[in-house]
Amino acid sequence: MKAVVQRVIDAEVHVEGRSTGRIERGLLVYLGVETGDTPSDLAYMARKIAGLRIFTDGEGKMNLSVSQSGGSVLLISQFTLCADTKKGNRPSFNRAMDPAEAVGVYREMKQLLEEDYALQVETGSFGDHMDVSYTNDGPVTILLDSR
Repeated sequence: MKAVVQRVIDAEVHVEGRSTGRIERGLLVYLGVETGDTPSDLAYMARKIAGLRIFTDGEGKMNLSVSQSGGSVLLISQFTLCADTKKGNRPSFNRAMDPAEAVGVYREMKQLLEEDYALQVETGSFGDHMDVSYTNDGPVTILLDSR
């Protein structure tokens, strides 16, 4: 399982011109679910996303997690994170989990972040074309890989 986590001032996702999720200060998380990902990959990733201390404290140091800073999460499914680019110039997406299975993992991630970590989580629309806009704060962008 892979994720790109960005500290944002604001973020919003639109599907067919309609907003499906919007946050103010918090984390924009692009989540890629790979074939072979297990419940332990899911738990690891949720724990890392919720616990990343990338928000500044009163002294200007990155010491606070998203919940400690009062932020929320915009969770976006992104199978392209699973791309294999070793051969040629056209990415292969064979590593991406079948969408029929991956949607369940994506929903479980949302549920874990909300229930186990008490985060407010907004989402995109799994499998649909999405337009995502955001203001990266810093910029701060972290790559996570459960393997």
